[in-house]
Amino acid sequence: MKARILTDAERIDWLRLARSEGVGPVTFFELLKRFGTAEAALKALPALVSRSKRLGKIHGPREAEAEIRNLEKMGGRLLAAVDPEFSPALKALDPPPPVLTAIGDIGLLARPACAIVGSRNASAAGMQVAHKLAAGLGEAGYVIASGLARGIDAAAHRGGLASGTIAVLAGGIDHIYPPEHDQLYAEIAEKGLLLAENAAGVPPTSRDFPRRNRIVTGLSLGVVVVEAAMGSGSLISARTAAEQNREVMAVPGSPLDPRARGVNDLIRNGATLVENADHVREVLDPVRGSALQRERFSEREEQAFNARPAATFAPAPTETLDRIRTLLSATPVHFDLLLAHSGASAGEFSAALVELELGGDAMTLPGGYVASIPA
Repeated sequence: MKARILTDAERIDWLRLARSEGVGPVTFFELLKRFGTAEAALKALPALVSRSKRLGKIHGPREAEAEIRNLEKMGGRLLAAVDPEFSPALKALDPPPPVLTAIGDIGLLARPACAIVGSRNASAAGMQVAHKLAAGLGEAGYVIASGLARGIDAAAHRGGLASGTIAVLAGGIDHIYPPEHDQLYAEIAEKGLLLAENAAGVPPTSRDFPRRNRIVTGLSLGVVVVEAAMGSGSLISARTAAEQNREVMAVPGSPLDPRARGVNDLIRNGATLVENADHVREVLDPVRGSALQRERFSEREEQAFNARPAATFAPAPTETLDRIRTLLSATPVHFDLLLAHSGASAGEFSAALVELELGGDAMTLPGGYVASIPA
């Protein structure tokens, strides 16, 4: 379906499908592709998981309705990826997050954004740089996106408060982490925008932080890394941004400071060296609002949301399921490699992956990768 306002019933179906066990973003859009609507996919789920030893729970309509009511009481709303207000940049991801909860100024999603991330254990100088970068970019019309973490994230949010900042939370929209950022959280809710992929009330787990970082970079035209030790989460965000075809920039630091080793390594490997907001603008301004950028987002939106006729359910052959289970391991491998070794047709392979994820045997990952889930 093209971007449009969902009916109340359709919105509940989108939320139910997104919150059902085993339905990650990849499987969500594969089910939409296969069955045409969230309603049809929900009706097919019992048959899809019936052969699994680990039957996943299908999210009920009362739970979905209660989540939406509670979110509205908090002053928020549920955004589906098909909504007109949904970030065009996020829609261009493969796949986008199916649903997000939001509190604050949703209009910020329509503006160009720049992500600023870095060390939690940041230096005073690093936080000053992040604050100045955010303030300068905000004056130039950019929204500042980050993850509400200690250190660089918090400094970037504070620098962008006056002009617009988006904080993406790893847990539910009501879960303030770290707790000492309660005042900053309240200010962003009032002047900026809070986003979360998880349902309200859900505390973050270790696997939620990479998903949060993917949204932070996906919202943005580019990411600036200010202080990052080797192996830090900020370097993972930079790699994610590069995979998303976003611009990657880094502020250099002293080779004597371990917090600079990661950013200096990024620069050695091709990231653009930036020291102030003007340097960042030299990178992002040519991309901002360009016809190429609009076409890329529009093309992805059409691919993801064009209406398709509902499919007739045809379970994957048992031998295909068993073969793929054998091929899978905890190490993620690309779909194309699995398909080549499975001996299945593309249609059988796709159906098998959906069933394996719904049954808790496999986990599909952004970028076309899949891994097994230990028993």
